[in-house]
Amino acid sequence: MWLEASRRYANPESYLVPPAHWPALRPEVCILTQTPEDGAVRLKERQAELEMLLRRFDDELPHHPNLRIENNSLVVGPLKAEDEPPSLAALEALVDARLPLVELPDLLMEVDGWTGFSRYLEHAGGAEPRTPDLLVHCHASILAQACNFGLTRMAQLADLSYRQLAWCTTWYLREETLQPAIASIVNHHYRHPLARLWGGGTLSSSDGQRFPVAVRSQTATAIPRYYGFGRGLTFYTWTSDQSSQYGSKPIPSTVRDSTYVLDGVLDNETELPIAEHTTDTAGYTDLVFGLFDLLGLQFSPRLRDLADQTLYRIDKSIRYQHIGPLVRGAIQPRLFLAHWDDLLRVAGSLKLGWVTASLFIAKLQSSRRKNVMTRALQQYGRLNKTIFILRYLLTEQVQRRIGTQINKGEALHALRGFLFLANEGKIRRRYYEEQLNQASCLNLVTNAVVLWNTVYMSAVLDQLKAEGYPVDDADVAHLWPARYAHINPYGKYRFNVDGEFHRKGLRPLRQPDSGLA
Repeated sequence: MWLEASRRYANPESYLVPPAHWPALRPEVCILTQTPEDGAVRLKERQAELEMLLRRFDDELPHHPNLRIENNSLVVGPLKAEDEPPSLAALEALVDARLPLVELPDLLMEVDGWTGFSRYLEHAGGAEPRTPDLLVHCHASILAQACNFGLTRMAQLADLSYRQLAWCTTWYLREETLQPAIASIVNHHYRHPLARLWGGGTLSSSDGQRFPVAVRSQTATAIPRYYGFGRGLTFYTWTSDQSSQYGSKPIPSTVRDSTYVLDGVLDNETELPIAEHTTDTAGYTDLVFGLFDLLGLQFSPRLRDLADQTLYRIDKSIRYQHIGPLVRGAIQPRLFLAHWDDLLRVAGSLKLGWVTASLFIAKLQSSRRKNVMTRALQQYGRLNKTIFILRYLLTEQVQRRIGTQINKGEALHALRGFLFLANEGKIRRRYYEEQLNQASCLNLVTNAVVLWNTVYMSAVLDQLKAEGYPVDDADVAHLWPARYAHINPYGKYRFNVDGEFHRKGLRPLRQPDSGLA
């Protein structure tokens, strides 16, 4: 039963490309996603890959150094950590020692001079002239949100007008302006030669960072494990293999990450050619595996407790000498083949922007009784999940690449925590739009730091080479630009001892209309 004119209880069919329009769009969608119109063609490809990997797994398991079977269960040994060469530690120390000490406002303005991101901060009315001091207030307003100072405190710190900062924030800092500004920084970083040593921009990851909320807000939820007796929310971010962050949005901390994981990938408006994405276990479901493949993308999560994951097969007649007890599931291709065109229409609706992935996934998962579309997606997702797990278990390089990418996201979380310093790191925005803008400002400043570090790290490396120091690209690939020891986000304190010791009388009291509300 569905309720017309309702967002929450509407028929999932109403979110998709209308059936009358779908035949004309189907060829374009299949080209964009590289998905065949005939589901039998895709099934033949995936089944051949699955059976090849199962045979390989069966052959290699007895001799594999990290895998074995005990009591009909798979035991996965730990991956041995790679030793850090002494040359890398020495290079890290040299780079850190030579990076200039910089004030955060100066860093932001310098990056704006390179990228011109402020040109995207347009007045909502569209015709407001840009006054000479507009950039000052734009940069201050961005830092007020990114560092969680708030406009009142920023007005005091920077000796600016609160009313001007509030006016600038209201009229210039919106998602329509912040997102292209962020994209301009990410694109500039993507084209930098040093960034290419860290990755080609094809792999990304996403993860959530939890922040307590100090005000009453509908988006804040109570999780005592993270927030004690208070409430909080999560800033979910998407990170490229070059350590730039191309997406960020606030989400409820009680909702599983997998609901949102596709949003940033599909909304990516940067030049990053994202083709593969990884998350931790919270970002995975069988549905997500199916949707990623239908969209022409590779989903490669780092799954916890791999030994407990069910491996599926299609042909039950094939016998395996060693892995028979592990292959416990059976895929029913007829279920997704019978609804292949519907699955293509779902992928097309997501790809062409008819519906956001988080809204559609939440809708599919909200029903107690799974509808046919959900069951078909799950069956197709299990096929792709099994292929990925086998590839992951059999290839050490895949495991290390995924682990490295997730570690890059964690390093950027540390940088974001360093930047989000004021008010004990507690969010003080009440409404979702305000929280979204704050997340975007933090994302903009994070990318500005990453780009600034990349440019100056490149200058340091050039200087070391000119001095004859042996710089190895293999070491440079492990440097990463998520460093912040050289950055001062607090501002400067002034100590006028003589003036204060000889002050005559008390300071004048403020007037209620002084502008500092």
